[in-house]
Amino acid sequence: MKRLILLCVLLVASQAKVFKKCELSRVLKQNGLAGYLGITLPNWLCMAHRESGYNTQTVRRLSDGSTNYGIFQINSRFWCDDGKTSGARNGCKISCSKLLDDDLTDDIACAKKIAREFRGLSGWLSWTIYCEGRRLFQYEC
Repeated sequence: MKRLILLCVLLVASQAKVFKKCELSRVLKQNGLAGYLGITLPNWLCMAHRESGYNTQTVRRLSDGSTNYGIFQINSRFWCDDGKTSGARNGCKISCSKLLDDDLTDDIACAKKIAREFRGLSGWLSWTIYCEGRRLFQYEC
């Protein structure tokens, strides 16, 4: 019986948190992304929607051997350490696994660092393709 309870707890703990748009907007605003570097919340939301569908546990393996993690799809070659990617830089000084939990504090801190380095959201190809220069009214709350 104890094993069954433990299994249930582990299954619940491992389930992804999929944010609703306005719920995520509130979290991003509370953590200083509204207007950060002049970037509007609809731009952050568009990027996160295109990257992960607002799912905290999105993981995508790339053809170069690196992996993108979490709601912002932060890359293991440049920004986080997954213990697998050769030549990794770990620019955010964080374990990639921390980008898969429901606490977005560290994800947002790393996203801010990426945005600073790129002077905006151009570090995310999906933002450049789907969001840049577009009217993003569907991402307003």
